[in-house]
Amino acid sequence: MVAIRHRIGIAATPETVYESFATAGGLADWWTRDVEGDDARGGTLRFFFGGRDASAVMEVVEQAPARRVEWRCVGGPEEWVGTQVTFDLEAAGDETVVLFAQADWRESSEFMAHCSTKWALFLLGLKAGLEGGKATPFPDDPKSSNWG
Repeated sequence: MVAIRHRIGIAATPETVYESFATAGGLADWWTRDVEGDDARGGTLRFFFGGRDASAVMEVVEQAPARRVEWRCVGGPEEWVGTQVTFDLEAAGDETVVLFAQADWRESSEFMAHCSTKWALFLLGLKAGLEGGKATPFPDDPKSSNWG
């Protein structure tokens, strides 16, 4: 199994960064503005990227305040279903380090490369938003190709 991995430092407290991953409102601030569902452990979140149907459906597996959020993809692109998405947080001096992973892809593919690029762009948008700039959630995200 293969994984997408990113590391980013954000000049904000672990508690503030955690809220961006653990709550529907926080996720709408940096990933996609259109989020529905239950963001509590055991709940299901639905993310929309311009379509009538959810583009991704995530089961909330774990929430450890200021430390970790974990999801399991239960709906969306076939390549995503069954993947584990994790946001691990660690205070490091004046920043919070986010270790992001989307693990358990069945194989490396062109679509996986596209998703890696988009995750990086969204995480950089989150960083900008939390550091006083402007976040870029869908539909305001930079387009990396004709795939979006």
